[in-house]
Amino acid sequence: MAGNDLGSLLGGLLGGGGSGGQGGSGGAGNILGALLSALTGAGGGASGGAGGGASGAQAGGNNPLGGLMDMLTKSGLADQAQSWLGTGDNKPVSGAQIAEAVPDDALQKAAAQAGVSPQEAADQIAQALPTAVDRLSPEGQLPSGSLEDIIRQQKF
Repeated sequence: MAGNDLGSLLGGLLGGGGSGGQGGSGGAGNILGALLSALTGAGGGASGGAGGGASGAQAGGNNPLGGLMDMLTKSGLADQAQSWLGTGDNKPVSGAQIAEAVPDDALQKAAAQAGVSPQEAADQIAQALPTAVDRLSPEGQLPSGSLEDIIRQQKF
């Protein structure tokens, strides 16, 4: 449920406008929402994989995006992740890089929820993530608080 709500919000954010259009950006929002939801379930407990305690401090409560950014940074994608936060161009990331950085169980859970293969899910996440992070960090850093609240504030 929360993943679907988050996916709808992210789809609206990525689409730029309201939630009326059901194009490719809505699907990308859904897969990204499914991943973030899976990370909340997987990374929230003791099985935090690469993210561990540091991501919890950065992510804050219901905001798994900080944890995801921490995973990407620890996986050698610090330059890309930083470019999404800054005001310059967003550096691309590949589906293979996403698949390397994200825990396999979370990627598989997100793929299953979206009805696609894990590789297709990683590719869609790689396309959507730079834009989503860029739009959610207008001040150059990830805001704290619930991810749903942050997205709603951006759609004002």
